[in-house]
Amino acid sequence: MTVAKFVIYSNLLFKVHASIDGGFVGTQTSGLAAPVLNHFLKNILNIFDGQIPVRVTDETLYFSTWMPPIPSQAYDRLVRSQAKNMIAQTLWKLGIPASTNPEQVTISITEECPNRCIHCALPDTKHKTSLSIPTIKDIIDQSVDMGATQIIFDGGEPMVYEGLEELVAHVPAGAISTVFTSGSGLTREKAQALADAGLYAVNISLDSPREDEHDRIRGREGVFKETMDAIRHSLEARLLVDIYVVAAPHNILDLDGFYDLAESAGVHELSFYEIVPTGRWFDREKDILSPEHHRLLDEFVERRSNGPVKVFSIPHVMKTTGCFAGRRWLHVTPQGDVLPCACIPLPYGNIHDEPLKDIWQRIQRTGIYRSPTCLMRDDAFRTEYITVSH
Repeated sequence: MTVAKFVIYSNLLFKVHASIDGGFVGTQTSGLAAPVLNHFLKNILNIFDGQIPVRVTDETLYFSTWMPPIPSQAYDRLVRSQAKNMIAQTLWKLGIPASTNPEQVTISITEECPNRCIHCALPDTKHKTSLSIPTIKDIIDQSVDMGATQIIFDGGEPMVYEGLEELVAHVPAGAISTVFTSGSGLTREKAQALADAGLYAVNISLDSPREDEHDRIRGREGVFKETMDAIRHSLEARLLVDIYVVAAPHNILDLDGFYDLAESAGVHELSFYEIVPTGRWFDREKDILSPEHHRLLDEFVERRSNGPVKVFSIPHVMKTTGCFAGRRWLHVTPQGDVLPCACIPLPYGNIHDEPLKDIWQRIQRTGIYRSPTCLMRDDAFRTEYITVSH
């Protein structure tokens, strides 16, 4: 039984609709240009087809915690941005330099954090630096002006930042705001305040479905309990909730355990990222997922994609899209340094010194950030660009 139909894309010659049937998304195309464009858009449409949305109402499709709701101003802007970025990518393949828009901007608002995760990507400067509220608001404004449709507040632990709700409320309707947290400090009152301020979703990190192992990786007893409490508080506040897992050799055998925990907790989405040799994991470039580990992840995603919790595997998406670092992703550190993404410790400028747009253009001109895979797992890139600066 079809519940609803939503317009994913529409112009005079081509339309894409998404329908929800039996809980799953299906796409249909129409229009004079459909026979031609269907071929070029196949990979994009495959992202939707057969997937479980995180929430559906009569008027709105919430496909993922990583995507603006459909319809919305933020989603319309994302579609326009992706169209521009697809054209730019095609031009680059033809040897013609072209700029893309940053679609997702992550702002590490503070270094402060009660945990000490063994794989934390944030360098240990020991200064516990934070960006000021006026500075962060300016970064948000510049990011959205450049085309960003998702503003992510990160840390450190952003829940310890005084004024997080004010920052969330500053994000305009043309973008969604999300937050990455360990759950530490995400009380019932905090969750409700963030929801009232307009927060779209919360990504809560989990390193193991077992309490003792999660606490070990996070470097502090009690973090697992705080994480589970934070999930409950966020759900009570009607926020979209994603459990975010950094898949690594030490937890790759726990994939089903993560899913079972996500289902029992009632979260909307379970996301997987692949561990990157950066930050505290920088010198462990061999401690990443092996081909056998990837096979296990592939098998898990195929087997669990039809369950009640949406599974979003970033390694799988990157097989189609390539890495977004410096192409659709941008990261700002607590010191104001601008990086291609949170995992590449290579600053191209500082927001205290020049406009964000100028720094983004500098990143674009390098021509480096068109990689099909994560550059921090590439020995040649690490040797030429990272090792000396690190």
